[in-house]
Amino acid sequence: MVARSDLGVELRLERFGKVQEEIPCLCEAAHQPLIWATQVLESLAKGGMPSRAEVSDAATGTSGECVLLDKGRSIRQTPSFPCDGLKRMARHHETKAAM
Repeated sequence: MVARSDLGVELRLERFGKVQEEIPCLCEAAHQPLIWATQVLESLAKGGMPSRAEVSDAATGTSGECVLLDKGRSIRQTPSFPCDGLKRMARHHETKAAM
């Protein structure tokens, strides 16, 4: 499970982005499932509008098997937002595959 708050405690900010991108590769190599739990779409769930960073986190979730959403008053509408975005990102990842 990737939680950005935990990574922030363990890593220097300079290494944060690189390590966050390496984790999916490590999980795949170890045949372990990856769950993104980085306050994904928290603003959308609580207030109805996601932040740019949360949209980016949701897109990054395509490299895992699961994206954990936070609870909030707009949570019923929240799953449809990442589903659409995740489908588009999955198609994008397919075009980046090595031949």
